[in-house]
Amino acid sequence: MPKGYWIAHVDVDDMETYKKYIEANAAPFAEYGARFLVRGGEGEQPEGKSRARTVVIEFDSYETALACYNSPGYQAAKALRDPVSTGDLSILPGYDG
Repeated sequence: MPKGYWIAHVDVDDMETYKKYIEANAAPFAEYGARFLVRGGEGEQPEGKSRARTVVIEFDSYETALACYNSPGYQAAKALRDPVSTGDLSILPGYDG
């Protein structure tokens, strides 16, 4: 079974409030076994457009990645993030070639 990934590109308008989101997402991420592969803002953008921060999170499966996103714990954390950031999030299955 392929792993699942969250790939997010985010611009943060209020980092102090965004830190509350980071604190709040710790519990659901731990519950669903999330592992951060990329969590930062520095990097090159040789093609296209991006946002200030890029985050890549790995889960044991695509289904687990979806379940985490839809969980009450993550949705409560997301409610803290939404007013202070703009972003794009994709949830994808890994390549199992």
